[in-house]
Amino acid sequence: MPQDNRLGAGQDGHELGAWFEESNSPSFGADLGPSFEEHNKGSRPNPHRKWYWIGALVLVALAIFLIYHYSGDTTGKTATGAAGASGAGGKGRGQTGPAAITMGQSKTGDINVYVDALGTVTPTYTVTLYSQITGRITAVHYTEGQLVRKGDALVDVDPEPYQATLDQAEGTLEHDQAVLDEAKMDLTRYQAAAAKNAIARQQLEDQEKIVLQDEGTVKTDAGTVAYDKVQLAYCHIVAPISGRVGLRLVDPGNTIFSGSSSTLVVITALQPITVVFNVSEDDLPSVQVQLKGKKALEVDAYDRADDKQIEAGKLTSLDNQIDTTTGTVKFRATFTNKGLDLFPNQFVNARLLLTTLQNTTLVPTAAVQHNGTAAFVYVVKPDPKNPANSIVSVQNITTSTSNDTVTAVQGVGPGVNLATSGFDRLENGAQVRPQTKGQKGASGVTGSSGSTGSSGSHGGKKAS
Repeated sequence: MPQDNRLGAGQDGHELGAWFEESNSPSFGADLGPSFEEHNKGSRPNPHRKWYWIGALVLVALAIFLIYHYSGDTTGKTATGAAGASGAGGKGRGQTGPAAITMGQSKTGDINVYVDALGTVTPTYTVTLYSQITGRITAVHYTEGQLVRKGDALVDVDPEPYQATLDQAEGTLEHDQAVLDEAKMDLTRYQAAAAKNAIARQQLEDQEKIVLQDEGTVKTDAGTVAYDKVQLAYCHIVAPISGRVGLRLVDPGNTIFSGSSSTLVVITALQPITVVFNVSEDDLPSVQVQLKGKKALEVDAYDRADDKQIEAGKLTSLDNQIDTTTGTVKFRATFTNKGLDLFPNQFVNARLLLTTLQNTTLVPTAAVQHNGTAAFVYVVKPDPKNPANSIVSVQNITTSTSNDTVTAVQGVGPGVNLATSGFDRLENGAQVRPQTKGQKGASGVTGSSGSTGSSGSHGGKKAS
């Protein structure tokens, strides 16, 4: 009979282990694997654990791919920004071969030095007419926006009340004038009688004072007549200056009142006209140097976009003090404004011509680069190791004035080839490939070869 496999109450641990090995043996009819100790040390496998490991490996692989991809792009862009002076022809990471550039050439010429400022068109005269009498408007002679000359009729007020008052004053004057004449006749008689001692001296002296009193009355009447004539003249309002009238503010039939704030018409003088602009106090000494020589400084007025010149004028005056809030001085320039292109209160860009630099070195403005406060250019010259190629070298310069096309500099002579594009791959000693006119380089920018220009006059802005 097979051995009973039930545990007895008196079996100890050693006997239990021997029994377990015997029951797990092949002869016992079962195969439970390793021994009892090894079997109890092992853990039960988790069927989902392998999927966790697979997912982790996928995430790690994806992270490695993204890091490699984006770090490669950044490295390429960095290499594009500076072509190596050493190595295989200055090849950068991400782009290979010499940098494609365009060139310009320095030359000798003249350039104007300007002070740029923001200005406002200001009329020389602006007249606002108010009513000085009370009355009914009978006629309005101007049209809106009309150009009028000095003395042209503008508004008429009913003159009849003022004409009647004038007639009354003139009648009083005539009456008092006759009384004065009578007193003078009596005075002549008294003087003759007094000379013969025919009348008392007191009577003569009284008549002399009567004549003086009548003269005062006549003078008062004359003043009243003059005042009434002025009041009558106010019934016919005329233009005090030449200029342009604004919108119509009154209509016939309305009653206007003396001393009211109601405007009848506004006239603005347009020819000539001025531009008031603010100049920095830093530029004031250079302007004063020119003014001390009694030189008439030219001022050009440009439109709001600073593209089109509207008109040229002259500097006529400047303010007597600096505005402490802005650190600027007000300047006034006068323009003839023949074409009426300058409009009152219009915003313009004013350019004050200080002087003209003659026979100075001019370089293309696009060639000038800045590193902080220092300015420099890239000079293009043949490669001494390979004359078929070109290299660039950094040349420090000092700028004085510039405009959109050329800049006056010191530190480089005329006839020097300069790089005007492709600066992202340039550094001292980098190899370059100048592009001929109409040819596209690796950067996709159409190049143009520089040529030496003849001496000419160029407008320039004052360097800051």
